[in-house]
Formats: sequence, structure tokens, C-alpha cells
Amino acid sequence: MGFICIYILVGSPLIRKNDLIKLAKKHSDCAFLAFTNATLVDEDFSLELGDIGNLGLAISIEGNEKETDARRGHGTYGKIMKAMTLLQKYGVMFGFSTCYHKYNTDSVGSEEYIDKMIQKGCMFGWYFTYIPIGKNAVVDLMATPAQREYMFHSVRKARKNKPIFILDFWNDGDFVDGCIAGGKNYLHINAKGDVEPCAFIHYSNVNINETSLLEALKSPIFRQYRSHQPFNDNHLRPCPLLDNPEKLREMVHNAKARPTQPIDEESVEDLTSKTEEAAKRWAPVAEKLWGDLKNESENSRQRDSCS
Repeated sequence: MGFICIYILVGSPLIRKNDLIKLAKKHSDCAFLAFTNATLVDEDFSLELGDIGNLGLAISIEGNEKETDARRGHGTYGKIMKAMTLLQKYGVMFGFSTCYHKYNTDSVGSEEYIDKMIQKGCMFGWYFTYIPIGKNAVVDLMATPAQREYMFHSVRKARKNKPIFILDFWNDGDFVDGCIAGGKNYLHINAKGDVEPCAFIHYSNVNINETSLLEALKSPIFRQYRSHQPFNDNHLRPCPLLDNPEKLREMVHNAKARPTQPIDEESVEDLTSKTEEAAKRWAPVAEKLWGDLKNESENSRQRDSCS
């Protein structure tokens, strides 16, 4: 079907690292990226990754040692640093994957943090913002509008000046015309086989064990995504959950999609009620940033035409 990049997003995919190696070798025309805490990385595995070249690692890290160990368990940061040293030694493609939230944004968005990741050998960095998925999720962890704006500037500055490619999956919507989910450029299949529009949107009409991927892309929830994208003319408000919750409610209801969130099967009303206020607070900040981007683009166009 033309997919060239496959992400493995389970809790600890390196438990099945031999299977990952087999897949990467079999499908050498595809790139594979496993999201992992890297605690199972050893010398033999690093050597094999360096040899095949098309299986990379996105290493989950939450900031400094204190912040990472608090979220992922005591001693995790030290194991990550050891893994990065091994991966760098054998020329493996790897980078960091960091979730920024109310209590770590200043740290993980800092130049010091990014320089540390570069020094350890990271070739890329993925930033995700905290989203309160699940009925017991802590809403207070959501980044404030000021913190999201800080990340907007920090990521773009680093991308311009540092030898690393960094993306913020919410603040870089202007490069991809908004949201990439729902089959536009990306989709998600959960551990039970439910085909979902996004790793953060747990609603579906179909399961991959019962239908083909092509048919899944034609299912009601994916049709709803296609008919609604982009969800906002301001591509710094790209997400139907975090930035336009009313759009997500509408799509899930129109598609009659069932909740697929493990354990609690959270309703779309419960989920979006937690992001409604955050979307309202972000809107005026995003409008200013969007206006600045358009003015910058117009000024650049005029300079080019004059030259």
C-alpha cells in the first residue's frame, strides 16, 4: 500500500527484539522505529542494529535523572545513558522521545537538555505534549499555553541552530497542514488490533483481525477524519482532541465509533471535557503565533521577489 515507515509503540518492544530484527531484515525497503525505554539495549543488539541500518530507536526520556526516574522508575535514566553510549558506538540511528508537561517543560525544552541529547548521539528528537487520556488521568499535568508557546520557539530555534532534527507533534502543524492522523499520513493499530485514527484517539469501527487495512481506511471514523481535515484554519491548532474537542465529539458520534481505550473505555464526552478549557486558553496564543508566521512568510516572499 506504499507505507514506508512503521512505528512500534508498545510498552517495551525490545522484549521481542529478535522479532524486530527479523521484520527489519525481511522488509529492507521500509524504515522501522521502535519507541522504547532502552533498558534492554545491550552490546550484541546494538551491533546488529548498526549492521541492518533500517531499525532505529526513539528512546523515551523525561528530562534529567530525577524527572526520568520519577516517571519511569529508579535507575532508568542511568540505563538510558548506557544504552545511548552503546548505540552511538555502533552507529545506530536513534533519538529521544520526550513528553513535556506542566512540571518539566522548562527542563526538556532547554538548550542544555537538547545539547545533552546531541552529545549522547541523538540524531532526532520527538516532542509530545501530555494529554489526559484515561478516566484517572491527571488534568493538572497539561502544559500551560505559555509553556506550549515556549516549546514552539525552543524547537524551532534548535532545529535552525543545532545538528539534530526535532519535531513537536502539536506545534509543527504548519508544515503538514494540520493533523496527519486518520490515514492522511498516519494511523494507529492497538495491541488488540483495533484500527484507530491516532495513537491518542481510542475510537474505532474495525479490527485488523477482521478486515484488511484498505477496508479499515474506508471505515466511518476514517471517513469522518478525511471530511473534517484540517480541523482548524490555524495549523497551530491542529488536533481534534487538544485544540478542537468539539470536532472529535462530532466525528465519533457521526461514525458511531466504539471506545477502544484499554480497561476504562473512556467516552468521547469524558475525554474532551478534560481538554475543552485548555483548547480555549491556547486559542488566542495560537492566533498570535499564526499571525506572526504568516507575516514572516509574506516578508520572506517580498524579499525574494525584490532580489
